[in-house]
Amino acid sequence: MSAEATTDERAGILLVDDMEDNLIALEAVLGSLNEPLVRARSGEEAMKALLRRRFALVLLDVRMPGMDGFETAANIKRLDQTKDVPIIFLTGAEDDPGYAFRGYATGAADYLTKPFDPWVLRAKVSVFLDLHRKNQQLARLLAQRPPQSAEFLIRLTALEKELDGNNPPDVTKLRDQVRELRHLASAGRVL
Repeated sequence: MSAEATTDERAGILLVDDMEDNLIALEAVLGSLNEPLVRARSGEEAMKALLRRRFALVLLDVRMPGMDGFETAANIKRLDQTKDVPIIFLTGAEDDPGYAFRGYATGAADYLTKPFDPWVLRAKVSVFLDLHRKNQQLARLLAQRPPQSAEFLIRLTALEKELDGNNPPDVTKLRDQVRELRHLASAGRVL
């Protein structure tokens, strides 16, 4: 994790499984990533956790009593605040081969069978964590741009009004305004 990571970037990983042993195994494999790991023992608990805080990723068991993984994923993808959270389904190797298709159709980003290779799981989770951080950085950059774009548009509108006016424009003043607009644009401060 980079030194500039913020709380938003450390949104964490939601581990959803009804079996304690599976949660312990996931924590052992992912603990070295130094990201918050949050447990949920059911689909209902997972939904509550997702509504309370942001997550970079959900690792979701397919077979659980009550709301199974597919129903949980469908609910995650249905809500505006959670629909973009990637889901990696985890299921037993003996489960129906059609589960993978159903998982992807429900919105899964990936699908792994248990027992999983710890190195593969850690690598996949790392990729999703990096994507989450990049998305957070991009959101911060985009949030900074509108005021600068607005400034550019305000100055451009003022320039147009001056050119459309009844009096002959002051060419020296116009050149200065054009230079300022060019400087704003070349500094990368406008979209």
